[in-house]
Amino acid sequence: MFAAVALIGLAVAAFAGPQEPTINVEIRVDAAKTQGKFREIWRFFGADEPNYATMKNGRKLIGELGKLKPKAVYFRAHNLLTTGDGKPALKWGSTNAYTEKPDGTPVYDWRIVDEIFDTYLKRGVRPYAQIGFMPEALSSKPQPYRHFWTPAAKYDEIYTGWTYPPKDYAKWGELVYQWAKHCVERYGAKEVEQWYWETWNEPNIGYWRGTPEEFRKLHDTAVAAVRRALPTARVGGPDTAGGGRYFRNFLAHCIEAGTPTDFVSFHAKGAPSYVDG
Repeated sequence: MFAAVALIGLAVAAFAGPQEPTINVEIRVDAAKTQGKFREIWRFFGADEPNYATMKNGRKLIGELGKLKPKAVYFRAHNLLTTGDGKPALKWGSTNAYTEKPDGTPVYDWRIVDEIFDTYLKRGVRPYAQIGFMPEALSSKPQPYRHFWTPAAKYDEIYTGWTYPPKDYAKWGELVYQWAKHCVERYGAKEVEQWYWETWNEPNIGYWRGTPEEFRKLHDTAVAAVRRALPTARVGGPDTAGGGRYFRNFLAHCIEAGTPTDFVSFHAKGAPSYVDG
């Protein structure tokens, strides 16, 4: 009998601050024993920059991923609601989906994000739709907003005005509702209900400059907005960096508040080492 043991140290402390201790997890696998049907979990792909998907090589890559069917293939990108001209850059992207008139009236423009999702769907890939990041006109601390990060710079320089909570949660909820509603009108309810909608990215590190309580309010607002547009939509989170206290408190909130959360997601951060095999 072949046995393998993986000792995984989830370096949560490196991502979520000193209050999160490192968690050691031991996983023992008996590779000679059948457990059941194997579920392929690698059909989820993603990138920081959404706009590259519509360029020549981006379309080619998305097409190659789409050929991994018959199973569904999903693609996840940041910056689907970020303010900007739609030109890609390192650790940056934008769609300019939300702006405001001088009197504060919202202006929705789905042209860029439509082109991104059209590119996915025409090539057999479905969106894992990340609801973010914060548009400049909605950010509670918008400046500075656009960053020009390079590999020579400190990583924290990417965390600018798009990381802050909305100055108006009602407007944020309406933006999410209008986006989901538009997707249903454009692609059909049967298609959109097969997507995954996540309410943010890694709120326990620099991607979210608000408090945990503010993130939970953001999550609840987004869930209600998507479900208002499509009651059968799949909405979840929190897509934290690792697990830990932040993750557990989020789950406790969903239970206590009764927030409908269709899936729970997090990003495994760690450095596994293998023994006995």
